[in-house]
Amino acid sequence: MSEQALDLKRSVQIARRHWRAVCAITVLGLVAGTVYAALKPPALTSTALVRIASPRAAYSASGASTLVAIASSDPVLSLAQPHIQPPASQQTLRNEFAVQSPTPGILSIEARGRTADQAEDTANAIANAFVEYVTSPKSPSGSTRALVLQPASAATGRPLAVAIAMFGALGLLIGAALGVIGVLAVSRRDRRLWQRDDIADSIGVPVLASVPVIHPADAAGWTNLLTEYEPTAVDARRLSGALDYLGVGRSGSAGLGQSEGVSVAVLSLRSDPGALAFGPQLAAFAASRGIRTHLIVGPRQDPSATAALRAACGTIPPVGYLQVTARDQDNAREDSGESTAALTVLIAVVDEVAPQVTDGMRASMAVLAVSAGAATADELARIASSTANRGCRVAGIFVADPDSTDNTTGRLPQLARTTARRAPTRLTGIPMETRQWMTQTRQS
Repeated sequence: MSEQALDLKRSVQIARRHWRAVCAITVLGLVAGTVYAALKPPALTSTALVRIASPRAAYSASGASTLVAIASSDPVLSLAQPHIQPPASQQTLRNEFAVQSPTPGILSIEARGRTADQAEDTANAIANAFVEYVTSPKSPSGSTRALVLQPASAATGRPLAVAIAMFGALGLLIGAALGVIGVLAVSRRDRRLWQRDDIADSIGVPVLASVPVIHPADAAGWTNLLTEYEPTAVDARRLSGALDYLGVGRSGSAGLGQSEGVSVAVLSLRSDPGALAFGPQLAAFAASRGIRTHLIVGPRQDPSATAALRAACGTIPPVGYLQVTARDQDNAREDSGESTAALTVLIAVVDEVAPQVTDGMRASMAVLAVSAGAATADELARIASSTANRGCRVAGIFVADPDSTDNTTGRLPQLARTTARRAPTRLTGIPMETRQWMTQTRQS
């Protein structure tokens, strides 16, 4: 599982699962494209036309090329520089304009600028400087009659708003592509389990229930959860099914041939604080359905893991069918009130690297509580092995906050899940098995 194969369906699921990261990178791409367009706006161009009045200089090929070269020479640019704002070096000016001779006797001076005024001023300054230079006796080709036929005006080019929209859209697409590729690359090496089937297959036990959990931040939040928790109709049905599986009937009587109440140890990982609430929610739900329930918060490997929950247990008196206790020992049987409870839920938080499920944790069975995408198969296997070594079987798994893209159930581990493929069907739509049965019936 170090590298997981990706197909289109799973890729879409991963992108949806990590939509926040994809959206963040997409927004960054949009911002980058917009900033780039604003800092480097598209150049606007404006053209000035110069007429050469000397036939000899204008209509010969060598004369036309000479005039084009003169328009780009240092003397002409020196004459134009004082009239160009903002000031620019001669090398910069050469990169900002071009001179052509579209027809004999006409020179076209096209200048670029960040604004329309800058492009027009540059084209007009170079055109006037060229006329001034070639009409003077200092001209290499001698005094040549020339005049500005058409001053530069009406600069053309892509508007800044259009450029911002285009580069912003381009950045948006590139950011979205990079975001999807990034999350796929990271998820390819992600060993955490997201789907219920994968979680069930990790230790070979079924997923008993998967519901969203509350995430209390303090003792008051835990108190509200234990006294006021009311699941949705769908979640209530799932929790009821889990209680039936564990052997607690709707009336609170023990099932599966048990004469005593059922005690369940709900184990969660220290690195998965979200799953800690599953046990208390199960106890609160059972009590709300008239099942006499005893919630025991057992000793903790990490003092901070259950500190707020233990503080809440010390302030909640026995109310209705629910009794809560925080213990510093692993022996739940010594707790008063358990003998009369139909369901005892023992909460324990274990270390995912070196889980220590002690011999004193006496429970009929154990259930692992894990959030989707919070644990690996190795971590769950270590906890299940430690639990089995202490003589307590793992009856199932509770999945907290299941992934919204997960369409599996986890009710059957891989060994119990059928792997046989259906036979191909003909165009009539009748399965192969049905057609074989019909043939045997006719022969008999």
